[in-house]
Amino acid sequence: MKVKDKSAVIFGNPMPEKVLRSAEKSKASYEKKFGSDAEKHYKLGFEKIETLDFLGAQNIVFKDKAEKFDEKALIVGNIRMGFGHYRISIAMASAARALGYTPYWLDLAGFEATGSKMIRAQNDLYSLASRISQKSKLFNSLIWEPLNSEGFKKITYNAKDQKNSELLVPIFEGIDKDVPYIATHVWPSQGAIHAGMTHVVNAVPDNWPMALHLSEGAIHAVQTPFAYLGYKTFNGFDKKPLKGMSEKELKMTGHFVDHELVVNLEQDNENRKKRVLENRPLRFLLTVGGAGAGFKQFLQVVEHLIPYVKEKKAALFINFGDHKNVYDKMLSSLGKIETVNFFDRYNELKEFKKSLEAEDVSGIYCICNSNIFEAVYSTNLLMNVSDVLVTKPSELAYYPIPKLFMRHIGGHEVYGAIHGREFGDSTWECPDPKSMANMLDSLLNDREILAHMADEITKQKAQGLYNGAYECVKLAASGR
Repeated sequence: MKVKDKSAVIFGNPMPEKVLRSAEKSKASYEKKFGSDAEKHYKLGFEKIETLDFLGAQNIVFKDKAEKFDEKALIVGNIRMGFGHYRISIAMASAARALGYTPYWLDLAGFEATGSKMIRAQNDLYSLASRISQKSKLFNSLIWEPLNSEGFKKITYNAKDQKNSELLVPIFEGIDKDVPYIATHVWPSQGAIHAGMTHVVNAVPDNWPMALHLSEGAIHAVQTPFAYLGYKTFNGFDKKPLKGMSEKELKMTGHFVDHELVVNLEQDNENRKKRVLENRPLRFLLTVGGAGAGFKQFLQVVEHLIPYVKEKKAALFINFGDHKNVYDKMLSSLGKIETVNFFDRYNELKEFKKSLEAEDVSGIYCICNSNIFEAVYSTNLLMNVSDVLVTKPSELAYYPIPKLFMRHIGGHEVYGAIHGREFGDSTWECPDPKSMANMLDSLLNDREILAHMADEITKQKAQGLYNGAYECVKLAASGR
C-alpha cells in the first residue's frame, strides 16, 4: 500500500525541510535496525482476553489463517506504555460493549513486526528516562520536565512521529477500512490513518495540549475545555501563529471512564459518604506506575499511613501492577510489616472486593499480577469500593473517585492535577513529604473533605462529565 506523506504539512502548517530530513532519517534508521516488512501480508486472528471476559473482548494477533471480524466490531488501538493507555483502552472497550459493539483489542506493540519493534524501542527509552528523572534532579529539571511540557508540544515534533508511524501500516492490511476504531495513543491513530481507515477517533489522554498527540485525519477527542482550546488554536505549538483544528476534527467528549464505574456511580458515592462520615476505616487505593517511577514518594505515603492502619483508622489497597520487585523493595525499606497479599490471585481479589461492599476492613492489602490485564484492572476493580485514590496526576486524574495527587512525573501531568482540583474531586498536587503528610492527615481527620468530593463527582456525572468513552464510541461508529 502506498502511504500518503502526512509529515510535510500538518493541519495546513508546512514543515521546514530540516524537520522533514530528520523525520526521513528516523524512519530509515528503524528500518535498518529492524528490517522492512512493507511487502509482508500479515493475517489476523483473535484470542479471548479472559480478564475482560465481561466485555467479550478479543485480542487481535497474527495467525496462519485470517479470521473474520464480528459485524458489530469496534477496534481499540493501543500500546502498552506504563498502564495509562491500557486503562483508557479498557474504558473504551467497556463503553463499546455497553452500546452494543464487540470490542477488539489491537496492541500495536505486541507483534513481531517492524512497527511494533519501533514502538517497543521508543517505549524502553521513555521508561528509562522516566526512572532517571526520579533519581536525578538535574536531568529532571534540564531535560525531562522541559521535554514533556514544551518539547513534545512543538508542531515540528509531530513530523517525526508521523513518518515513523508509516512503519505500522502492514499490521492493518487485514482490517476493513470502515470498521469503527478508537486509538488511545497517537501512534495507533497515525498508523490507522496511514493505512486508510476511515472511522478513526484519536482519544487524547492528557490535559496539556501537545503536538505529540496530533493525528491528522482522525477525530481528536479531548476530555477538558482547556485541552479543547489548546488544540483549536495550537497555542504555543510554535513561535509564530499556526492554523489550528476545525470543529470537524476536534470534539470535547468528557472523561474517558469505564461503563462499570459510571453506571452505579451515585450509589457508590452514597456508600462512600456513609463510610467516611461514620468514621469507619478510610480506604486508600494506591497505584504503582508501570514504569516504577515515583517510588520514593509512594514509600513516604505508605510509611505515614501505617500508624493509622494500626489504629484501624485506615486500610491500604496497593496495586503493584506487574512489578513484584517494587513490593520487595517496599518491604526492604520499611522493615517488617504485616500485609495480606493477592499475588496472581485475581479471582480471590474479586471475591475480596465483594466482601468490601458489606464489611469494614483495615490492614494493608497488596496486589500484584503477572498478567497485564489483571495488573491494570485490579485498580479499576477496587475503585468503586475505595474512599480515596492516591496517584500521580496521570490518566487516573479523570476517574470518578476522590483523589489525592502525588508529585507528577513529566510536566504534562501537572495540568491533570489542576483540572481535578478545579472540578473539586481532587486535592492539589502534593510534591514533597510535608505537603503529602499534611494532606493525608486532613483527609483522615476532617472527613467532610471527602464527602464534599463525592458530592461533586455525583453532580458532574449528572452533567455528563464522565461520558467521554461513550461519546468516543459514537464518534467512531458515525465517522464524524
